[in-house]
Amino acid sequence: MSRPIPRVLSIAGSDPSGGAGIQADLKSIAAVGGYGMAAITALTAQNTQGVRDVHVPPVAFLAEQLAAVSDDIAIDAVKIGMLANADVIRTVGAWLRRSRPPIVVLDPVMVSTSGHRLLDADAEQALRELLPLADLITPNVPELAVLARTAPAGDWAGVIAQAEAVSASFGVRVLAKGGHVGGADAPDALVDAASASIVEFPGTRIATSATHGTGCSLSSAIATLRVALGAWEPAIDEARRWLRESLRHGESLAVGAGHGPVHHFAGLWSRGGLDTAPTPAEVEADWWAGIADVRAGIDDLPFIRQLADGTLEREPFLRYIAQDALYLRDYARVLAQAARLAPDSAAQGFWANSAHGCIVGELELHETRLGGADAAATARPDATTTAYLDHLLASAARAEYPVLIAAALPCFWLYTDLGERLAAGDFGDLARDAEHPYASWLATYGDPGFSAATRHAIEFVTDAAAHATPELRERMRDAFRRSSEHELAFFAAPMGTRDGADRRSAPSSTAEPSDASGDGSTVEAVRA
Repeated sequence: MSRPIPRVLSIAGSDPSGGAGIQADLKSIAAVGGYGMAAITALTAQNTQGVRDVHVPPVAFLAEQLAAVSDDIAIDAVKIGMLANADVIRTVGAWLRRSRPPIVVLDPVMVSTSGHRLLDADAEQALRELLPLADLITPNVPELAVLARTAPAGDWAGVIAQAEAVSASFGVRVLAKGGHVGGADAPDALVDAASASIVEFPGTRIATSATHGTGCSLSSAIATLRVALGAWEPAIDEARRWLRESLRHGESLAVGAGHGPVHHFAGLWSRGGLDTAPTPAEVEADWWAGIADVRAGIDDLPFIRQLADGTLEREPFLRYIAQDALYLRDYARVLAQAARLAPDSAAQGFWANSAHGCIVGELELHETRLGGADAAATARPDATTTAYLDHLLASAARAEYPVLIAAALPCFWLYTDLGERLAAGDFGDLARDAEHPYASWLATYGDPGFSAATRHAIEFVTDAAAHATPELRERMRDAFRRSSEHELAFFAAPMGTRDGADRRSAPSSTAEPSDASGDGSTVEAVRA
């Protein structure tokens, strides 16, 4: 069962260059799996090289923003960033006391990159009064020193000591950050004076100029992941892993001439891709259109045309039936493997019933059309049947469920399509004549039970493809295409014909005409 999506509100300033502030917050929240919202405390004119100007809207409008969001939406966590003055800070504090969001992470923006204090004395005091309303604060080394009322620490031990003092003074957890401490390492530590605990997170320094907005991004990610993971330590650990990945790829964005932003979506883009995933219906239409040439080739085969008009001689028909029986034996093993690998009971039951149907179909072919078990014992799969079965059995041996069921699907789909069109008279009215020499056999092609089973098979396969990665979906499609080509060759083989490309295939499974349940047990009738 998927976990709920964290709904996270960022209360911060805006960065038009997109690397910090609410822009970074919203990207970070989305990148780690949350739904981001924003109330803007200040508008800045800045880029990767610095801040040019700041405009602070009236605090009454900030209060309206906060009320509009919280009156309508359940907020799981709040991240607080730039609060430009004492009035803004007190407005946010009053809202926090009224709304009581379950998780509050505060990134105290107090010192500029150049080291200048950003808040006046009144605002700094107001911010200190805000700290107890937070669950976690994430100051950098200069900001931690301001809160501790001392000079910035020169080493990691000093940073930890200041974090302990601030945590004890304000009753809040502190994430001490080592980014401003020199050296090859860049550790962080979760410090909680209330529990007398210090949890360190080691890490080597990443050589990059793309550091704009790292504090905003980290605090937003932590707030989101704290909701998702339920505890601070795993949330910080995962947020750091995500941020470090984003830092490593930041320069690839090539944004700005100064300190560029981190690449918030580097991991998602590389692992998830940028293509929109298709729906199952889109997969179905695309794959079916992709074998239009194979389907046309089947329609044009002498075997199919003569079968439809009743002129097919007995010998090629019996050759086809004999190979079909041999095919069904191993196709049943393929479907049994699909049942074993199936991700849920519905799919497991369907493929298992289909496998059983193949065995029943093989026995029926032997007993009613091939002269019994003695005739079957002397039959051997020809090159076409062997090639098809090799393809299917190889797919089964690889134990990759989505690819396996894609390879098995043409055996359902092409036979159902052919049977329905034969029954509809698309190949001429003779195929519907009760006096047709193969009338009873043709009737099984249009069996409603097999059509229902085929619909289930299509749904299982296309749903798996829609949820697969692009790479896996392409391998599924390739397996489906190859099986379709084997089907064409299987139909061609009894007459000794080829489609010109030496494409070989094999027939699909069958089902009893009396079973219209659509659970896969009707698979044997079409081959019978």
